[in-house]
Amino acid sequence: MIVIAHLSDPHIDGGRRSAERTRAVMDYLGQLPYDLDAVLVTGDIADHARAAEYEQARQLLESRHPVLVCPGNHDERSAFRQFLLGQPGSGAPVNQVLRTAGCVIALCDSSVPGKDEGFLEDETLRWLDGVLDRAPAGMPVLVGFHHPPVPLHTPFVDGIRQFGEERLAALVERRPQIAGFVCGHAHTPAATTFAGRPLLVAPGVVSTLRLPWERPAHPEEHIHLDQPPALAFHILADDGRLTTHYRSVVD
Repeated sequence: MIVIAHLSDPHIDGGRRSAERTRAVMDYLGQLPYDLDAVLVTGDIADHARAAEYEQARQLLESRHPVLVCPGNHDERSAFRQFLLGQPGSGAPVNQVLRTAGCVIALCDSSVPGKDEGFLEDETLRWLDGVLDRAPAGMPVLVGFHHPPVPLHTPFVDGIRQFGEERLAALVERRPQIAGFVCGHAHTPAATTFAGRPLLVAPGVVSTLRLPWERPAHPEEHIHLDQPPALAFHILADDGRLTTHYRSVVD
C-alpha cells in the first residue's frame, strides 16, 4: 500500500498567517506514526516569487518524508529553482520525478510565465513520455501538476485552468500505467475524472475557495479565510485502486 500526502497553495508571503498554516500541516505530517511514501506540494509555493519567500518555504516544507514540489501560477521558474530547490536558475519547465518501491510520481510544470492559466509545454509532455517509458512494467504512475485540466464548475478557477488538455489526454490513451492525476490551484478539495482516470484536487493551505452556490459577503469575495488548512491522503492499493481521504488540520 502506497500512502501519499498531498497539499497545495501555501502562498508563502513572508507573513505570519501563511507560515503558521503551512507549519501546522507539516507538523501534523511530522507527527504521524507512519512513514509516508511521499508528500506532494502542487504549486503556488510562494505568493510573489521572491527569494525570501522561497527560502522560508524551503524551511517550512522540510520533512522526514520525501517531499516533491511543482510550480504554480504565483511561482517563477528561475527563482523556484534557485531558492527552493537549490539549483541553477533557468526559465525551462520545472518537471520532477520521484521513484518509490511501489510507484512512480511525476510532477509536471503547468505554469505559463506571466499568466495565471496553465498549459503543459511540448517539452513537458516529452519529459512525461520519457518517465513513462522508463517506469518498470506494471508499476503505477501518478501524474501531478498545479492547474486542473478540466472545469470544476467554479467560474473563478475555471477561467484560469489548464488548457490544451487534449494533448495530455492523447498521451494518456496509450499509457495504461497512469493510475490517476493530482493537482491544486482550486483551493478546494474536489474529485472528478480526466481522460478516464481519477483527477484529485487538493484543498488550499492558505485559504478555501467559496463555491458559486455559497453566499458571499460581496460579489468579489471568492475565498473563505476562516476555514482551517487541509490536505489529502492518496492511497494506492496493491490492486491498483486509488482512494483519497481529506483532512482538515486544526490546532
